[in-house]
Amino acid sequence: MQIDRLDHFVLTVADLEATCRFYERACGMTVETFGAGRLALRFGQQKINLHKAGAEFEPKARQPMRGSGDFCLITNTPLTEVEAHLTAQGIAIEEGPVVRTGAVGPILSVYIRDPDGNLVEISNYIDG
Repeated sequence: MQIDRLDHFVLTVADLEATCRFYERACGMTVETFGAGRLALRFGQQKINLHKAGAEFEPKARQPMRGSGDFCLITNTPLTEVEAHLTAQGIAIEEGPVVRTGAVGPILSVYIRDPDGNLVEISNYIDG
């Protein structure tokens, strides 16, 4: 077996609406309702499914908890524009820009936190 790509992952959050507003505003994600009223954040060909803390859907992680996420999102938007957008939205950049290593090469990244304290890395691949 060989895995091709990531389809979705789940974040456990305190406030579904606040999380949706944050990711719409910060990252331009689209809120999607699916199944029996479940919420997800769609971007590209992937999504982040949301579980409300204490009311998670089954099956779920053994110990679902808010604020334990740490993930990297790749954008084609130049990082200077990303920084300006985040600043204009009142979203603090916790670190960056800094050079890191992505799945297929070096990336330039900034880090922000969502309403639950998850660490969100937003990055551009560095050419060459």
